[in-house]
Amino acid sequence: MSEEKTFTIAQAHKFFGANCFNETWTLIEKKDRTAEEDELMVHTTHASFYHWSKHGEPVNFARGNWQLARVYSILGRGEPALRYAKLSLDICVRNRIEDFDLAFGYEAVARAYAVLGNSDAAKDFLSKAKDAGQKIKDKDDRDYFFNDLASEPKIVGNAK
Repeated sequence: MSEEKTFTIAQAHKFFGANCFNETWTLIEKKDRTAEEDELMVHTTHASFYHWSKHGEPVNFARGNWQLARVYSILGRGEPALRYAKLSLDICVRNRIEDFDLAFGYEAVARAYAVLGNSDAAKDFLSKAKDAGQKIKDKDDRDYFFNDLASEPKIVGNAK
């Protein structure tokens, strides 16, 4: 039998925000998702964002919007992908959040434009993503970013 946990409301929101984010990430990485798992992926990422919105910081909001954009891009739903990608990038810019998160903000916008078939905008934001990615200080984070940049859905003009 598992041990019962006691949380404050703030701690519960943080716990569930992180748990739902991680569950979404597990679904993103799953090779053969079912239609039901695709739908669950949408719900878990929205649930994660909801919980972070209650007690998170701007970086959590940027990452939550980024994950929403990624999920919608994966599912081929360009309009919501672009909406959340732009929100993520805007939060980074307004709050001077740089490094890893800024690079992924540009990446999300590039992916969303690629899903929408706007190759010119996708290429423009891909270039901005690569420039921001080169400025990521931590080598492991920088390598992770550039490896992720090559993942599906592909961004127009993105050579491996």
